[in-house]
Amino acid sequence: MSSNSFAYSEQSGGGEATELGQEATSTISPSGAFGLFSSDLKKNEDLKQMLESSKDSAKLDAMKRIVGMMAKGKNASELFPAVVKNVASKNIEIKKLVYVYLVRHAEEQQDLALLSISTFQRALKDPNQLIRASALRVLSSIRVPIIVPIMMLAIKEAAADLSPYVRKNAAHAIQKLYSLDPEQKEMLIEVIEKLLKDKSTLVAGSVVMAFEEVCPDRIDLIHKNYRKLCNLLVDVEEWGQVVIIHMLTRYARTQFVSPWTEDEGLENNEKNFYESDDEEKEKTDKRKKPYVMDPDHRLLIRNTKPLLQSRNAAVVMAVAQLFWHISPKSEAGIISKSLVRLLRSNREVQYIVLQNIATMSIQRKGMFEPYLKSFYVRSTDPTMIKTLKLEILTNLANEANISTLLREFQTYVKSQDKQFAAATIQAIGRCATNISEVTDTCLNGLVCLLSNRDEIVVAESVVVIKKLLQMQPAQHGEIIKHMAKLLDSITVPVARASILWLIGENCERVPKIAPDVLRKMAKSFTSEDDLVKLQILNLGAKLYLTNSRQTKLLTQYILNLGKYDQNYDIRDRTRFIRQLIVPNERSGALSKYAKKIFLAQKPAPLLESPFKDRDHFQLGTLSHTLNTKATGYLELSNWPEVAPDPSVRNVEVIELAKEWTPAGKTKKETPSKKFYSESEEEGSSSDSNSDSESESGSKSGEQSEEGNSSDDSSEDSSSESGSGSESEVENQRTAKKNSKNKRKSDSEDGEKEHEKSKTSESSNAESSSVEESSSDSETESESDSASESRKVTKEKEKTRQDRNPVPKDVSLLDLDDFNLVSTPVALPMPALRPSLIADLEGLNLSASSAVINVSTPVFVPMKTHVMLHRMSGKGLAAHYYFPRQPCIFGDKMVSVQVTLNNTTDRKIENIHIGEKKLPTGMQMHVFNPIESLEPEGSITVSMGIDFCDSTQTASFQLCTKDDCFNVSIQPPVGELLLPVAMSEKDFKKEQGMLTGMNETSTIIIAAPQNFTPPVILQKIVNVANVGVVPSGQDNIHRYEELKFQAL
Repeated sequence: MSSNSFAYSEQSGGGEATELGQEATSTISPSGAFGLFSSDLKKNEDLKQMLESSKDSAKLDAMKRIVGMMAKGKNASELFPAVVKNVASKNIEIKKLVYVYLVRHAEEQQDLALLSISTFQRALKDPNQLIRASALRVLSSIRVPIIVPIMMLAIKEAAADLSPYVRKNAAHAIQKLYSLDPEQKEMLIEVIEKLLKDKSTLVAGSVVMAFEEVCPDRIDLIHKNYRKLCNLLVDVEEWGQVVIIHMLTRYARTQFVSPWTEDEGLENNEKNFYESDDEEKEKTDKRKKPYVMDPDHRLLIRNTKPLLQSRNAAVVMAVAQLFWHISPKSEAGIISKSLVRLLRSNREVQYIVLQNIATMSIQRKGMFEPYLKSFYVRSTDPTMIKTLKLEILTNLANEANISTLLREFQTYVKSQDKQFAAATIQAIGRCATNISEVTDTCLNGLVCLLSNRDEIVVAESVVVIKKLLQMQPAQHGEIIKHMAKLLDSITVPVARASILWLIGENCERVPKIAPDVLRKMAKSFTSEDDLVKLQILNLGAKLYLTNSRQTKLLTQYILNLGKYDQNYDIRDRTRFIRQLIVPNERSGALSKYAKKIFLAQKPAPLLESPFKDRDHFQLGTLSHTLNTKATGYLELSNWPEVAPDPSVRNVEVIELAKEWTPAGKTKKETPSKKFYSESEEEGSSSDSNSDSESESGSKSGEQSEEGNSSDDSSEDSSSESGSGSESEVENQRTAKKNSKNKRKSDSEDGEKEHEKSKTSESSNAESSSVEESSSDSETESESDSASESRKVTKEKEKTRQDRNPVPKDVSLLDLDDFNLVSTPVALPMPALRPSLIADLEGLNLSASSAVINVSTPVFVPMKTHVMLHRMSGKGLAAHYYFPRQPCIFGDKMVSVQVTLNNTTDRKIENIHIGEKKLPTGMQMHVFNPIESLEPEGSITVSMGIDFCDSTQTASFQLCTKDDCFNVSIQPPVGELLLPVAMSEKDFKKEQGMLTGMNETSTIIIAAPQNFTPPVILQKIVNVANVGVVPSGQDNIHRYEELKFQAL
């Protein structure tokens, strides 16, 4: 809203406004109109007069000023009576601003708002969608139980509104009504169920939010809308994307089996002692059964993946938690790069993202190790960010990078931020305990820090050294002596107590130093902190038991001081120790075991990450951030043992298939529909009888409608199939048209039946009826009637052409989603790529309309190229060659066979393709990750690469569990071609049409006596995948090829 929008109108009708607002404007500086928003009572009176004015321009200006006050956080509630009078204004602009005000203040002024309830109800019927939506928002903001029935009725009407914006606001109102009156839950669930079927992206996010608030346990409402939500996800607004992703994460955890089962199966392969052989066999059978991901599970993962590039940090975080919780572990790695990208955001976003990374890095270090430097601390980072980065660096520490990290930590220790410096010393201690190779190095470094000038650094070092020495006390007597000398200079109570505890535990190893330390402590006992006093008492007791000759009197003196101390904890400890160690006639049986009690072997402390136990909360939630269960938190359920019935989601497949069928061209649609009906009959589809009947009925109805060029009939029938009255009308119309068509072409049907009996191998009554109706409609739509036999032949050819591309358009899943199904796919020879069929049929190479056939390769060279040498790959070797076979992954892709060899004596795990660095436009279909490759083992996998008709290099990373190697594939020009069979005449004609833009040449060298046609052919096909063209001249050899994308 620009500043001049607050200025008074100077157009016609604005004179009164200027006159009324003179006092207000006289105080405004020329630089800006924001002086108007002063809370001066006189100015508010002025606004009331403007609102009561008869001029719309004055009212509009007043409302703009009031909304401006609200935007600046000023209290405008006292103007409510004056504003609410204008709710019935006929001016749209005024009405919209009044509703904005009322939504904000209706809850505070409920009684006054109720007086205008009839106006709000009338506004629900307003022709303007913004007014209808605003009225519903105001109505739901009046939180009075008496109007619950009115609100319920308004929500139901708005849920059926034609405007998606109004339906969106209805979804928002559901949550408000539920919080006001939870007893309306069942009726609200009905509205939610209806809105979940809505296909508008504007509504999706809001209704899912209402679902999460009202009935998050009603998973059955999501089944039929699951695929629709997955497909709409990319187009929903960002707020809605976050809500939907979180809901679908919970849904996936209840409906699909765990994709991590294989990893668990490998770990839990030990046989229990009492387990019988039969039970073990059953377990083995279960383990052997390979995991196949549910297509709907894959659909969710695939459709959320693009959102990792969203500009909204909340969306990226939501997708990251989805991948973490429901995707296979081998695929979760892609989220790391997106999360690291978010670290460039503001500090609040960084804080949340780093907390989630800290949790992830405990379980799967490998995900974030490549981005180690992104977590280095900057001097400008606030302490909370520094501490989290330090936590992540500690989690990622291993033998390979520990030396780098320790150098980094040395810098952090010198930081002016003392809290961060102390946290760094704790991190060094954790690294020392986790990585045994650097324990001594860390310990020596911490001992050096004991001479630091900063007392906090020294104190923290003492505490960490104490924990490290507990793990191997016998080896470090010198360090204990050094720490004993520091007692004179260190004043931090925790550090002093730690030194005293260490000396007490190791008093037999330092027999000369310990009594002297006790003597010094006895002098300062009364001035020490309570924590230190307790450790002095413990030290005295231990020395009394081990060296009573030197320390007996000292200990008794300390016990006497403790007896009269002000702190009752110290007095109690003193009495306890005296009775335990000083023998007298009243001593109990415990006195005999005093030495065992005080000098027992203590277990070494376990230095763990504070984020260790946070993983039971869903990532990205408030509960995870606070590490405690927040109100409204919905827990993720465990994966089910057996997946629930996936057919509950099947209804949406039919609707989507109908939507995706190209509309508007009746001639092309008819054969494609015939193709579906035939395939259903021949393949004996698993649908029930009733379903197949209704489906065939709807198809014939749609086809007859298409004959009359009704483009939207298929979409209407699919989207409105739930409404009974509309479907009845549709059926009546369809029946009339069918009977009319039948009367027109009775004579044609006999001829068509005769033709079909010749050409089709198997047909039944249903398919023939579908074909008849489709051909009838085609007859009616065509202006020129051709002979029936020619038309049938044409239809059959079209059907054959469409059989290849149709499944590609309709299928909901890519080929790579079916790991097991993709193997038996075989293309007929001569091999013809599906997308080339239509183009090839359109080429007229000669007057005789010669048919181009892409022939089989004349020769397949087995020459392999080195992708990764075994020395560079740490024992993993990779070679590739071009098999010159059609690529099953895409019609524009070149098939590449990659052979992987393990030349080491250990198993190589999780071989997969990592980061891809491809030129613009180039695409690659990677092979599925290989779990493990045995020593001296070899495996061949297939890849598909679209080189974009160029010889550019496809660079990517070949990764194992531990390493990533940069590799590349560069195609020879000859491997980008397809051999074509054609006549010499057609070849010359095509040769004359060449533009000469691109040319690649090579020289073939052969001895004169070997310069025969077979030798020449062998040498040519060895370097290029071309076909032989018959030649009438002995000295000229012609070869024909077809480029992948050149058509």
